[in-house]
Amino acid sequence: MAARKTTTPPPDDIVERIVDIDVSSEMETSYLEYAYSVIYTRALPDARDGLKPVQRRILYSMRDMGVLPNRPHVKCARVVGQVMGVLHPHGDTAIYDALVRMAQPWAMRLPVVDGHGNFGSLDAGPAAMRYTECRMAPPALAMTDGLDKDTVDFKANYDGKETEPVVLPAAFPNLLVNGAGGIAVGMATNCAPHNLVEVVQALRHLLKHPNATLDTLMRFVPGPDLPTGGKIIGLEGIRDAYETGKGSFKIRATARVEQVSPRRKGIVITELPYSVGPEKIIEQVKSLVGSKKLQGIADLKDLTDLTNGTRLVIEVKNGFNPDALLEQLYRQTKLEDSFSINALALVDEQPRTLSLKEMLEVYLKHRLEVVLRRTTYDRDKAAERLHLVEGLLIAILDIDDVIAIIRGADDAAAARSKLMDVFELTEVQANYILDMQLRRLTKYSKIELDAERDELQTKIAELTEIIENEDLLRTLVGNELADVAKQFGTPRRTILLSSSGVSTTTSAAPLEVPDDPCWVLLSSAGLLARTENADPLPAEGGRANHDVIVSAIRTTARGDYGLITTDGRLIRGNALDLPTVPVTANAPNLQGGAHVTELIAAAEPGEKIIALTRLGEDAATIALGTRNGVVKRVNPELLNKDSWDIIRLDDGDRVVGAVELTDDSAELVFISDDAQLLHFAATGVRPQGRSGGGIAGIKLGAGRSVAFFGAVPAGEAIVVTVSGSADALPGTDAGAIKVTPFEEYPGKGRATGGVRCHRFLKGEDTLLFAWAGPTPAIATADSGAPVELPEADGRRDGSGVPASQPITAAATRTIP
Repeated sequence: MAARKTTTPPPDDIVERIVDIDVSSEMETSYLEYAYSVIYTRALPDARDGLKPVQRRILYSMRDMGVLPNRPHVKCARVVGQVMGVLHPHGDTAIYDALVRMAQPWAMRLPVVDGHGNFGSLDAGPAAMRYTECRMAPPALAMTDGLDKDTVDFKANYDGKETEPVVLPAAFPNLLVNGAGGIAVGMATNCAPHNLVEVVQALRHLLKHPNATLDTLMRFVPGPDLPTGGKIIGLEGIRDAYETGKGSFKIRATARVEQVSPRRKGIVITELPYSVGPEKIIEQVKSLVGSKKLQGIADLKDLTDLTNGTRLVIEVKNGFNPDALLEQLYRQTKLEDSFSINALALVDEQPRTLSLKEMLEVYLKHRLEVVLRRTTYDRDKAAERLHLVEGLLIAILDIDDVIAIIRGADDAAAARSKLMDVFELTEVQANYILDMQLRRLTKYSKIELDAERDELQTKIAELTEIIENEDLLRTLVGNELADVAKQFGTPRRTILLSSSGVSTTTSAAPLEVPDDPCWVLLSSAGLLARTENADPLPAEGGRANHDVIVSAIRTTARGDYGLITTDGRLIRGNALDLPTVPVTANAPNLQGGAHVTELIAAAEPGEKIIALTRLGEDAATIALGTRNGVVKRVNPELLNKDSWDIIRLDDGDRVVGAVELTDDSAELVFISDDAQLLHFAATGVRPQGRSGGGIAGIKLGAGRSVAFFGAVPAGEAIVVTVSGSADALPGTDAGAIKVTPFEEYPGKGRATGGVRCHRFLKGEDTLLFAWAGPTPAIATADSGAPVELPEADGRRDGSGVPASQPITAAATRTIP
């Protein structure tokens, strides 16, 4: 007989727990909780370390797992699993996407994850995490350095069983260097990447000058520096973003017109706007050609590879103007894109839109606190060790009595108490002696312990001074930032232009330009341009916006000119191919110019343009100086070729300076990197043919080379020298600058060693920069910002004064 089933009714109290809730109120509360969670725990970065929670947890977990730069790569799935299981209670896809982005060099200006395998491209996603591998990149160590020294606070993870850092120590300003992007609920953030060296320079200036203005800071950080390079067109939006936290600017691809085949010219694209891939451009161009909205394109090839990088070649049909076609491509495709900055980040757990100065101040406040806490930790540890050493010093003098007390004690507590009474030790000191193995006493001696005690006392005094003196703390933070810049800094990739410098014509036929006289100008950043006429340049002719003019010649709009390269070649150029720039009341605006690599296809990799020269009937004798101290005067010779050699160079030698000689009274000047200056009359060098190898110009010391060669005409002139360390990363050491009247240096015979022009101080062993020329003179940094020169010093071999930032170019303020 089957058993009967019975059903027990639920207790009355369970039924009574049903509560009536207003649906609208419940939805509002739930939505606000969801929005709060997204804003604070997922989408927005912390302004201090520039990381979202998932990014911070990835780096912390990799450090905790020991996946360091000097260890083998591990599967990404292993890292993702560790992050998801311990710290980040979200999907593995979100974690892996964040990890991949931190390893992509086209997404991060300074990648913090070292990826191995297929991590995708601008147009395609990465392989699955079971196939790819990763480990921490060296910059990630700088981000996490100090976590074991109580530099930041920790909090419980989502289940309360583990802890995680609230913020990373962040040895560099990651929010500015790598940028950030995220979409929260009702708000979004989009910060552009910047150059590490430039940001560190601004931070160090702000440490010394807390009241610095935005204009002053922008001398160090003139604009974003995108991982993919390109050009930023228009600087007004950048200033708005730096002032208010919101602004936009246009990014333009780097393109040049080349002879891509014997019968056709083409447009070669080598850098694309940030976050735009080649396949996107190809798709847009094909669509425009198919819909008849774009004409003149014969073929499009994607020659991009890992060796040569981005290279899109667009062949132009005969009869079409490549420059006009390029302008249409800029307008109708993603070859010109816009980037909107919205510097929204968490400050004190509140979302705030930050200006450039506020971002720098928030980071400096965090870094000062981190270094202070680290210094306090190190001092406390040193004090603890000093306490133990002092106890050992007391015990080691009567070691036999110590051993007898321990042997005669009934237990450890009795021994501890006896030691404390007899030798006046603290409980900590007594426990340390009791816990010590007898064999360890053999390595201790009073002399060694005295030395360790003195060393610890000195260390504690130094750390205490840093803790109590804010100026020392700021100096320490500034020095550490400089070290990070030297270790991880790289040259700027993105060119800043106030205007495009490209013709806006849409005609397929070449523009008819009259053959009027004009100037051809070359800037220190490699920008080439011509003026609309040959009127005398204004008093500030040597200055250009964010640049200086290093060479200028007169020619005609349809005339030829020559470019002298470091390989000792003369490359023919046509002025008609150059963009025109306006000449204001103060100076030419070369920001409308085009980079020399976009116009001159004949230049070889690594070859640089250093000077201009005239061709034809107005050509003048050229003086050349090489790195190995060779000088040559070459008579003008016009060949029916695009380029030809004008000096025969030995292996490893290259031209460092070239100048037209229009005045027989000019003095040729050599300055070596060991601060030796030699000048002699230009008439003392006999002109040679273009195949000649030159003659000895300056006698160099072993392992030394020429830092500057040029000509100084009769009249008032100066010598500018900057000393520094040869081991410093280029662009990070500002060095010591000295300006001296040229007349202080006596002339000597050719092929001699010259006279000393700069005295090196401790830590200095080379000239970082040298220049000689007529006054008045101007100088500029790598970012294009002007650098003020000190007053002329009458001491020809004196030392310099600290420069505000590294100098990369100098020129005469006026152009004859």
